[in-house]
Amino acid sequence: MPAYDPNNIFAKILRGELPCHKVYEDDRAFAFLDIMPRAPGHTLVLPKSAARNILDVDADDLGHVHKVAQKIAKAAMSVFDADGITIQQFNESAGGQVVFHLHVHVIPRKEGVSMKPPASEKEKPEVLSAHALKLAAALKDA
Repeated sequence: MPAYDPNNIFAKILRGELPCHKVYEDDRAFAFLDIMPRAPGHTLVLPKSAARNILDVDADDLGHVHKVAQKIAKAAMSVFDADGITIQQFNESAGGQVVFHLHVHVIPRKEGVSMKPPASEKEKPEVLSAHALKLAAALKDA
């Protein structure tokens, strides 16, 4: 397996070198909205540790990321009036991974509404900002 690249786009976001629409942060995890969401509220949850994917992440960090993903999923159900949640996580190119920093997708879903294709349409910054503010507020109350 290739080594972790500390210059991947998510590492740059974690270091504050690139902007994002943050919804959650603690000492071990960071979550922000996907700029090309497959559905409104599509959130990415990352460990702060340098982990390429599930194959090299520390088990405790992996567990914490999933605890945060669950917390976000519960809040997103309410904030986005969702009927369900899709959780996705990809590993290595053959497994569909595009950015090589472990991340979990939390995607609120509506009954009968298909997800947009991956990386198909960039959302307007003002929409992402509004969604991030609502979700972050719900997470503070959780």
